Parts: sequence; structure tokens; C-alpha cells
Amino acid sequence: MRIPSWLIFIGIVVAGALVLSPMIAYLEIAPLPGDLTFNWQNHHIFLPFTQSLIASVVLGLLFLWARK
Repeated sequence: MRIPSWLIFIGIVVAGALVLSPMIAYLEIAPLPGDLTFNWQNHHIFLPFTQSLIASVVLGLLFLWARK
């Protein structure tokens, strides 16, 4: 059974977003639309979904380009 290439690309994008999320949060880049910030009491949580997805798509495209 062969896995479609678009499914592999989606997997790379999602995995990259999960891996890059803590690194991007560490860089403290200004939030983009789609990034979530939660503040309550003495806690602050920042989830950089948009930034992680952008970085993951770029890396996924680089891997696809390098493979050809």
C-alpha cells in the first residue's frame, strides 16, 4: 500500500508545527493573527500556531525541493 504524497506533506507540516512551536515561542516574536495568548492570574500561555505553521510549511517545501 502506497501512502499519497499529499498525506506525507500534511504529516510533515503538522509534525513541524509541533516541533517548532516551543522554539518559536522562545524567540518571542510578535504574535501573528491566529496565535493564541492566554492570561489569567499569574500565568501566561502563548501558543504560536500561525508562526509554527509558516515555519513548518517552509521546511516541508524545502524537503520536497531537496528530494527532487
